[in-house]
Amino acid sequence: MDINDTITHARHRFDHAAARRLLREKYQAKLVFAHAGGMWRAAPELISVLQACPDDAAVIEDLYGVPVKISVSDLLVLTQQRWQEQMTAWWVEHQELDRKR
Repeated sequence: MDINDTITHARHRFDHAAARRLLREKYQAKLVFAHAGGMWRAAPELISVLQACPDDAAVIEDLYGVPVKISVSDLLVLTQQRWQEQMTAWWVEHQELDRKR
């Protein structure tokens, strides 16, 4: 392996790492959504908080630290749907990216 091959290999690995980082940022942004006057990030943490609420009506802190009165069941359904949709789409694109590598 000569120096040109080494440089090409290093550039390819850097490009792949940058593409994976951009892909992650893209889908992290798609996990944010508005509901009931608040901004939320679909994530396992939010799903856990919502599942732990004993009543259907609750006041919880949104993404920006603002207390928002929500319907737990409505927000839980939206959060789970958003999470699964975006994680599946991210996984598909990640698999395609790995195949190109």
